[in-house]
Amino acid sequence: MSAAPRIERLASGREGRWDAFVAAAPEATFFHRAGWADVIERAFGHRTHYLYAEEGGAIAGVLPLVEMRSMLFGHALVSTPFCVYGGVAATSASARAALTDAACALARELGVSYLELRNRTPQNPDWPTKHLYVTFRKAIEADDERNLAAIPRKQRAMVRKGIDAGLVAAPESGVEQLYACYAESVRNLGTPVFGRRYLEVLADVFRPDCEVLVVRHAGEAVAAVMSFYFRDEVLPYYGGGLDRARDLKANDFMYWEVMKRAAARGVRLFDYGRSKLDTGSYSFKKHWGFEPEPLHYEYYLVKAQAMPDLSPKNPKYRVFIEGWKRLPMPVATRLGPCLARYLG
Repeated sequence: MSAAPRIERLASGREGRWDAFVAAAPEATFFHRAGWADVIERAFGHRTHYLYAEEGGAIAGVLPLVEMRSMLFGHALVSTPFCVYGGVAATSASARAALTDAACALARELGVSYLELRNRTPQNPDWPTKHLYVTFRKAIEADDERNLAAIPRKQRAMVRKGIDAGLVAAPESGVEQLYACYAESVRNLGTPVFGRRYLEVLADVFRPDCEVLVVRHAGEAVAAVMSFYFRDEVLPYYGGGLDRARDLKANDFMYWEVMKRAAARGVRLFDYGRSKLDTGSYSFKKHWGFEPEPLHYEYYLVKAQAMPDLSPKNPKYRVFIEGWKRLPMPVATRLGPCLARYLG
């Protein structure tokens, strides 16, 4: 009879071993990389608990966890905040079960309200599960013309309008232009924006697998996006545009440029990321010909009686959202990071 998996915590200096497992494990994602612990601790000050299971001296599963504590939003253990995917990535059923049990035990030990695992596929069918989010993933070709032809006609016309407007996209090492475009875009949605420090740390930790692409019109930055590269996938993650980007079709042009650059690097899967059902971003991605795949955010309740509802669709946040949309940008960027660090 084989020995039960041994659960360990990721120690400083052992990140390479963790990441080697993540790079090879089929169900692991970019958001399982060890660097996220560094990012979250440096940018937000949250406590991380990165667990892995060993079998026969080799890693057989990983589970990144972050403890979130806030007077406004409560106390939770999440895998992984600020990321669309998380949960256990394992190569054996025994490792998966051991890591899940360890996470539940840790949640009870910490006295959190709940444990949240952000799974791409169902893992714990008897747990309460939130079906608020979907993801959009689609294979791309090496040939630009075939990729362009795969975009539905109306959205393809938006890309061509951006090209005809004289837009130019190029990578930049800094995040200044990205932050300006992203902050205005997020403010317009009524959501508190992260501090620029977060984007700086992401670029520092994950480059060269993190690229900032800036779209300019007549020399002025009008849109920008930060994309992550993982195996043969590209994930445009934090992006946005100024008000004039809409008329220039800069967002359509920007994502097309991300696709072109990714295809040239040999990437064959475009991950458009998470969207809430029936929102503007959901419709935008559908118009690009991507089909939604449901995400399964599962909850182990400790002190909570029900799953949390921190969604902007929650009616109790409506007045706050409408008010936030009207804040001057200097005020929004000063106040936003104080709230956004808990909205993972």
